[in-house]
Amino acid sequence: MKWLFFSYSLPSEPSKARVFVWRQLKKLGAINYQTVWVIPYSNESVNELRKLIETIEGYKGEGMLIEGKALNKNQEQRIHMAFIESRNEEYQEVIEKCEDFFKEIKFEIERENFIFAEVEENEEELEKLKQWLKKIEKRDFVKAPLRKTAIEKIKECERMFDDFAKKVYEKSQSKR
Repeated sequence: MKWLFFSYSLPSEPSKARVFVWRQLKKLGAINYQTVWVIPYSNESVNELRKLIETIEGYKGEGMLIEGKALNKNQEQRIHMAFIESRNEEYQEVIEKCEDFFKEIKFEIERENFIFAEVEENEEELEKLKQWLKKIEKRDFVKAPLRKTAIEKIKECERMFDDFAKKVYEKSQSKR
């Protein structure tokens, strides 16, 4: 497999520069592997990393982008496993937030808080979860095992939300 290897250095101040670069690399799906950032090769990634080097240089830093491949299967497997671990961590976080969503819906049902404001609030939360999952899937080059579970949890969130919205609607109609 062809990889992009990325390294950079920045002055210690402003610290927001280091945080910004780190966030951009994570958004691209890169992993930090043995002091270098690694991402599967794609034209899109090359372009994004070149832009990031320009940003780094604007902060008086330096960036280096190298295209290459691992020279033995063991190294290739370790890089691949690091990608799986990284994406699984992200999917696990989505799964946990889905569990929080379930608890919230159950709590509102238990206290019979059947108002439209709760429907709106929970709909926004559901949309955030769905968008978050899409971002992770976009950078999931390895189709990590927890992807399927995260997708199932989102679908379960959708069903719970639909049931809750229906209950709120029915309660509003019965008050007439």
